[in-house]
Formats: sequence, C-alpha cells, structure tokens
Amino acid sequence: IDFSGNEPIPTEYVLTQNYPNPFNPTTKIMVGLSGASPAVLTVYNILGEKVSTLMDGEYAPGVYDLTWDGRDQSGRMLAGGIYIYRLQTPEFTSVKKMVFLK
Repeated sequence: IDFSGNEPIPTEYVLTQNYPNPFNPTTKIMVGLSGASPAVLTVYNILGEKVSTLMDGEYAPGVYDLTWDGRDQSGRMLAGGIYIYRLQTPEFTSVKKMVFLK
C-alpha cells in the first residue's frame, strides 16, 4: 500500500501499526479501505474493555489518517500501558497492539 498520496484508493483493506509506538502524547493509525464499507475502529484496554472508538460509520474507499491521544470516550486521560486496537468491516478484521507511555 502506498500512503504517499500517489494511490488514492488502496487495493486492499489495511490497518497499519500505530506510529510512534510507544507513544506519548499522541499516536497515528492509518486505515485503508479498498471499497465503500461500514467500518469500526475501536481501542480496548488490556482487560478487553472498550475505551475509545476512532471510526464508526459508513466510509468511502480511501486512506484515513487517525490520531489517538490516550483519552477515553469521555475525554479522560487513560493510564499508561498496553492497548489493543481493532478494525472491523464486513470483509476484514485486524487487531494490533500499542503502548501508551505516561
């Protein structure tokens, strides 16, 4: 996948490793959708509890550059540690982990 802008629509579904990792105070996650699709990108703590949703809806094909700042859905800063993020579409699911340093 070419995220440089030369390829506006990815040829496959992609969830990149967040960068930087470990991170403080923010990290970037790129999602590539090869077709129009409902997509949900959720962040979970190490216990499997949902702490934040970064994408949730119908999305056009393309590349989405998302930023997470270590906060939960209510805007509260979370503790440092390992977090899991998962992209789900009807055709694709991918899970990765990231480390939030305080």
